[in-house]
Amino acid sequence: MTELKVEVDPAEAGFDAERLGRIDRHFKRYVDDGLLPGWLLMVARRGQVVHVATCGNRDVDAGLPIESDTLFRIYSMTKPITSVAAMMLYEQGAFELKDPVYRYIPSFRDMRVYKQGSALKPVTEPATEPVRIWHLLTHTSGLTYGFHYAHPVDAMYRARGFEWVSPPGADLAACCDLWAGIPLLFQPGSEWNYGVSTDVLGRVVEVASGQSLDQFLAERIFEPLGMTDTGFWVDEADADRLGPLYTPSPVDRKAVRLDALGDAAYRRPACLSGGGGLVSTAADYHRFMQMLLGRGELDGVRLLGTRTVDYMTRNHLPGGVDLEAFGRPLFAETTFAGMGFGLGFSVVDDAAKNKVLSTEGEYAWGGAASTAFWVDPVEEVTVLFMTQLLPSSTHPIRPQLKQLVYQALID
Repeated sequence: MTELKVEVDPAEAGFDAERLGRIDRHFKRYVDDGLLPGWLLMVARRGQVVHVATCGNRDVDAGLPIESDTLFRIYSMTKPITSVAAMMLYEQGAFELKDPVYRYIPSFRDMRVYKQGSALKPVTEPATEPVRIWHLLTHTSGLTYGFHYAHPVDAMYRARGFEWVSPPGADLAACCDLWAGIPLLFQPGSEWNYGVSTDVLGRVVEVASGQSLDQFLAERIFEPLGMTDTGFWVDEADADRLGPLYTPSPVDRKAVRLDALGDAAYRRPACLSGGGGLVSTAADYHRFMQMLLGRGELDGVRLLGTRTVDYMTRNHLPGGVDLEAFGRPLFAETTFAGMGFGLGFSVVDDAAKNKVLSTEGEYAWGGAASTAFWVDPVEEVTVLFMTQLLPSSTHPIRPQLKQLVYQALID
């Protein structure tokens, strides 16, 4: 386990130590008010840690504090890892971005698209083009999530057992076949919608590599990068390092345990979710972020070519538009105005339009339990925030974190 400690004086890295303290004081109020159980924050520049802070508990009832080796359910922060895995295979010539998904998952041939009607009696039409691999990487596939509650197709997902979890006993291959049997929300490539695209991408990784997703990630990403605490479930020996999952109480918004969902992390899942299945530590995810900041390389280990990382972290939305223009107005792990989308990451395209202090070109994503990260290749800054409150739309943690981190940068 990598120890989390400050590696460089903030002033040497262009940060004001007193201003960094504002971040801790601001987010301490969330814990003091009972809105978050606890949190861990890391800020680094040019690969060196400038600021580390923890506050509150991983388990409120047991009084167990958040510590440097605390495990967190990172949910959708799994997506960038799966996207990196796919692009490693792309670099080997395993597929092309324009390849139809049905070459790897036959059930995705002859997809239907929702046109009108209810979840019980939908009217559909044939897809005018196949779902392609780049559609999965950019969330322009027409796939969705059951938890959106925004469209009849979302209800069809829930009816088949997909809301926050997968149907009991269904592995990733079976889940992909079930999703393929549900109409797409729109014609592939015509809009952006947050959904199970990266889970399907995880199945493409399995088929193209001949390995299960957990094996591929362990052998090709986690072991080379020294990410010793990241996986799809937590063994009994490490169970006490993972606190409960929390959710806001409908009465006073204070964090209360959500064991019905949180307990899933203690056992091997039937479906290895490349879109939301991983558990990790701050130290491990920090390693992953530094590899990205290093344009594919960390400590002499290269996972991706420099141009591949640059390509992944530019806006791939057609016409260079932002999510506001191209996305459906519903929940995602990012704001929409001024924000583009690359191959597995949101990308700041217009900081002024986004209305949050930030840098154009920075890329990011977050998880359903309010975890978040971003990489700023211009300022060479990486930021990681870990907590366990679902859903992530409960509090404006991400924009507040950005404004507080950037106000502390003074060089």
